[in-house]
Amino acid sequence: MAGRLGRGMCWGKRGRGCRGEGALFALGLLAALGFLVWRRGSPPLHAARRAPPQPPSPDSELLRRPVYDKPALDPGALGELGRAVRLELSPAEKRRQEESIRRHQINIYLSDRISLHRRLPERWHPLCREKKYDYYNLPKTSVVIAFYNEAWSTLLRTVHSVLETSPDILLEEIILVDDYSDKEHLKETLENYVAGLRKVRLIRANKREGLVRARLLGASVAKGDILTFLDCHCECHEGWLEPLLARIAEEETAVVCPVIDVIDWNTFEYLGNAGEPQIGGFDWRLVFTWHSTPEREQKRRKSKTDVIRSPTMAGGLFSVSKKYFDYLGSYDTGMEVWGGENLEFSFRIWQCGGSLEIHPCSHVGHVFPKQAPYSRVKALANSVRAAEVWMDEYKQLYYHRNPHARLEPYGDVTERRLLREKLKCKDFKWFLENVYPELHVPEDRPGFFGMLKNRGMENFCFDYNPTNEHQVTGQRVILYPCHGMGQNQAPGWKQRHSGNCANRSLCWHPSRRRKEKWRNHLTAM
Repeated sequence: MAGRLGRGMCWGKRGRGCRGEGALFALGLLAALGFLVWRRGSPPLHAARRAPPQPPSPDSELLRRPVYDKPALDPGALGELGRAVRLELSPAEKRRQEESIRRHQINIYLSDRISLHRRLPERWHPLCREKKYDYYNLPKTSVVIAFYNEAWSTLLRTVHSVLETSPDILLEEIILVDDYSDKEHLKETLENYVAGLRKVRLIRANKREGLVRARLLGASVAKGDILTFLDCHCECHEGWLEPLLARIAEEETAVVCPVIDVIDWNTFEYLGNAGEPQIGGFDWRLVFTWHSTPEREQKRRKSKTDVIRSPTMAGGLFSVSKKYFDYLGSYDTGMEVWGGENLEFSFRIWQCGGSLEIHPCSHVGHVFPKQAPYSRVKALANSVRAAEVWMDEYKQLYYHRNPHARLEPYGDVTERRLLREKLKCKDFKWFLENVYPELHVPEDRPGFFGMLKNRGMENFCFDYNPTNEHQVTGQRVILYPCHGMGQNQAPGWKQRHSGNCANRSLCWHPSRRRKEKWRNHLTAM
């Protein structure tokens, strides 16, 4: 057992639930029957509060009906079916568009001209359409959407997207959490708009809380058995909700993410695809990364519609049992604003007995802004908290790549360490060996990691800043003032007469160009 939640309630793998206390000394038949009941485990917690099982309705379309139907399709409307939009603008209109991008890091000028109810192209695997669900016995969910100074159209398109793709029978509510916004359109105007929508309520923080605590504020008032967290600039694909709820009904210790499809921040093109989803990972700087599904996981799955286990999550979009979320310690409230909380929660899920999964039949589009629209100065402290609580001796690999992190104030983590002890969580070595064996663990021997200073130019170091984050290898290394922060100035070095690199995420070697001097052509690999 992973631990206890309240009196007489514990968590473990499905089929090995809570052991009843106080044996029944009665007839041998009853005793044997009681033993069999114990072996099978207790039913999912939401089932105890749901109506008795009912036979599936012959009219499944009626059960799938959303809270609101989408308006009639207008094929010629801007952005309809996820098409890219490029407007012909006058100089004055271009200035207004550029100002909207500067303010939100998203082309809000364009977003305001796209319907709040637009339809998306079908981007899931064809087998997903064939899946059947027992709607009467699936748990209901509360969708929590935290926002801070979000643009009107992206926020409301998210809300309408949930209402128009989620079965009415499964959606308990949408909780909008205003994290102390100061924009006028998010005050009385938003209150009046939301008042006219079914199943939507708005709550407000009394001060700026940041993503973590704002989400917890929403979770604290949620009525649904399942918490579903979404970002405030999303669009939901048809059938996105049922797979998440069905998986948690099957295994309540599973935290399940949708496939996150990209919505272009400039053209609002929906770039989702029905191919094999990528899984989440990280590097030793504690930066989240995407990776293809490893062969071992592909072999484990029996169908293209089976869930995919992922070492980490991107963080913004996932569903979790409300009781299991509380049992795991919800979020680390010592984390500020956002950044790093996704890796901390991912480590905790796996090390404390749960599983983190991506469901290939659940797709949600997400607008990734041009850059973060507000400061992430607290992200470093958040990452340090994650390293100090969950990474054991492996945290030194993180500090070697972020030397300045050793000096970063990160608050008191005593309660989080006590939580880890209380839940009897596994160590980080177990995580690396069993959950993320693909991650190379560098040796970090003296002389094989760290900054490389130029002897001819004082305080200049080799640096690497690729122009395309999706193609980081093969670019030229440059000289840049030494900043002492590690990161891209702290690669791994190859040992002479050895092909091994001390850091597989970033290793440099001399170019093999014969006609040019090697010293001018260090290349990342």
